[in-house]
Amino acid sequence: MELIINSYGAYLHVKEQMFEVRLKPKGETQPQIHHFAVHKVKSILMAVGTALSTDAIKLAMYHNIDIVFLEHNGHPLGRVWHSKLGSTTKIRKKQLEASLSPRAIDFVKHWVGHKVENQLLFVKGLGKHRAQHLPYLQEKIDKLSALKTAIMALEGTMVAHIADTLRGLEGTAGRLYFETLSFVLPKAYRFEGRSSRPAKDAFNALLNYAYGVLYSRVERALIIAGLDPYVGFLHRDDYNQLSFVFDFIEPFRTFADKTVFRLMAAKKINKSHTDDITNGVSLNKEGKALLMQAFGEYLDQDTIRYRGRNQTRGNIIQLEAHRFAQILLETTDFEPQNTSQR
Repeated sequence: MELIINSYGAYLHVKEQMFEVRLKPKGETQPQIHHFAVHKVKSILMAVGTALSTDAIKLAMYHNIDIVFLEHNGHPLGRVWHSKLGSTTKIRKKQLEASLSPRAIDFVKHWVGHKVENQLLFVKGLGKHRAQHLPYLQEKIDKLSALKTAIMALEGTMVAHIADTLRGLEGTAGRLYFETLSFVLPKAYRFEGRSSRPAKDAFNALLNYAYGVLYSRVERALIIAGLDPYVGFLHRDDYNQLSFVFDFIEPFRTFADKTVFRLMAAKKINKSHTDDITNGVSLNKEGKALLMQAFGEYLDQDTIRYRGRNQTRGNIIQLEAHRFAQILLETTDFEPQNTSQR
């Protein structure tokens, strides 16, 4: 289990070789006390405003339990783990080995193929209330299906052998997908493909910002799971580049796509949400507030079925990161979940 200490004033220490969390709620005279058996705790997450004793750190280190310190926004600030070979060290060693092995081909094909599958399912769903566009949508569905099949059929012994072809197929799928989203939007909200730095239109301004939020969520999930966000499989390692974040995010991109599309399709975005800048537009304070409210609800309040249980999409990102770390340790087959369309 993850022991999450996030209540302001909570104190973690050791009592009779167990973790004890003490918290005195405002207005109460007696503290609340909770005990946790050491063998049940895999990691400890400490939020700002909480505290722990050196005995708690020592007990965690003896039992190879990660301690992760989180910023106000939940982003990891740092961590403490045992200097000896332990789970985090093993996971990162396995990650590096896998990134350079033939196994990497299966991983990258599944991440990119899963993204195209989610794009395909999203496009299929657009036809439910847009009967006038069904012939157009069916043509795009057929093309996206063929691209997904081509991606999954790629063969090689190293990622470098399929990387250029994979990127080409992925790029073609992306162009078809965003062309389709634009086509079914009200005329005033249509856009000409993807653009960034700067965004050329409101759709891209919102989507770029939503992807930025998603990058942060994925990076956090990877770090908490013990994975190294800088060791990529398809994306090249480079100084300070979060290569593995760019790989692992692919199946989850439709979380952002759907949120932005729904705001645009419902005509909730107008001129007051963006500012004109040189050669483009940027999202202003009002636009960011509207987007973050919608995206936060979609990620952290709405639930979908995941491996037999109802989970928020935010939790699913974390669970998938833990599952991938376990796959690396156990060298079992990789079968990613479809997490987007339910």
